[in-house]
Amino acid sequence: MSEIAENWQKLRERIAWAELAADRMAGSVQLLAVSKTQPVDAVRAAHACGQRAFGENYVQEGVAKIAALPGLGLEWHFIGPLQSNKTREVAEHFHWVHSLEREKIARRLAEQRPAGLPPLQICIQVNIDDEAGKSGCLPAALPVLVRSVLALPQLQLRGLMCIPRPGNSAAFADLAKTRQDLLVSIPELSAQHFDTLSMGMSDDLEAAVAAGSSMVRIGTALFGRRSQPVA
Repeated sequence: MSEIAENWQKLRERIAWAELAADRMAGSVQLLAVSKTQPVDAVRAAHACGQRAFGENYVQEGVAKIAALPGLGLEWHFIGPLQSNKTREVAEHFHWVHSLEREKIARRLAEQRPAGLPPLQICIQVNIDDEAGKSGCLPAALPVLVRSVLALPQLQLRGLMCIPRPGNSAAFADLAKTRQDLLVSIPELSAQHFDTLSMGMSDDLEAAVAAGSSMVRIGTALFGRRSQPVA
């Protein structure tokens, strides 16, 4: 697992250089390690480097890893498409959801979040390219969904997420502007709490940081080629 340690250090340096190049404060961009399809030992190796936040795309796989890694103080982010029949498991086990796109899912997450847990941290996934058949809320529908989430006490709306089509780095600036527009148009939003732009991956993290990303989701550049999904 020494390769993961080396990759992790290189990523920290890439992020630091991207912050510097964008005149951003050092440490303002969080690394979210996308551990989907990676074995538990890979997560342990990244944790040994100092990594605490991990992202999972598949509910069953993510819940199994959470159960296998108790007591490490890890922060688990669900970043994949979320269906209605999987909301309870996510609400009970994860700390963050990045892929909210519908009010129905928001209400189910809020209703199923255990009372003894803090509010589930939420990013709304935005179909920033307006691509047909792509996951995410369309920008025009965002204000209604934002207000719906704000009304649910078991959820804490933290920001926006996007997965732009390959090569469309301009989408990062579009998402940053969308966040600013929402802060202006919805008085209930607070910049202090609505503070997250989840955008940027292994190939484009520098462009995302330059546009204002606060959290980059990195899998391949940290763990290498993906394995088969864990059963």
